[in-house]
Amino acid sequence: MKLVLATSNKGKVREIKALCKDYEVVAYSELIDEFEIIEDGKTFQENALIKARAVYKALGNDTFIVLADDSGISVDILGGKPGIYSARYAGSEADDKDNLYKLINDIREKNVDSSPAHYTAAIAIVTKDGEYCVHGWMYGTALTEVIGIGGFGYDPMFIPKNHTQTLGELDDEIKQKLSHRAKALGLAKIILQTL
Repeated sequence: MKLVLATSNKGKVREIKALCKDYEVVAYSELIDEFEIIEDGKTFQENALIKARAVYKALGNDTFIVLADDSGISVDILGGKPGIYSARYAGSEADDKDNLYKLINDIREKNVDSSPAHYTAAIAIVTKDGEYCVHGWMYGTALTEVIGIGGFGYDPMFIPKNHTQTLGELDDEIKQKLSHRAKALGLAKIILQTL
């Protein structure tokens, strides 16, 4: 079964491929030209479905199963920000590093060194037979410093609950067991097995 990922984020593609070894996983940009998808939903679920529907329609072939992820970090002391805006927190032209340092600075402005936080992942699946969406969460602490060089996005500033190292320090095998995306993909695989 071929899964087409509705993302061009190399970190997400790498992580999803590692977690879905039973499937042939390809980024949509390997099949068609990349195009802009306007994520104007108000929730992770809405945005994941927007991406999956757009890529499914653009492929023009109902034999594909399209999988989209919308995920982000929510920091308690910031009232849940950046949330659904995690990928563009420092602006539409910002990269992962810009977003990371903006979040660190925003937490520091609250005169604290850390805050409870959590990651959310919504995984949408669109096929000729229907649409589905599942969620996964990972709870922990957001720091005001970068520790570790692994992972991507906000990983070097986030310590998962019951751990002492950031996601930037933990090895991939441990992260795959903890991650919000891994939890959501575990549920998505149950749906995929029924298709």
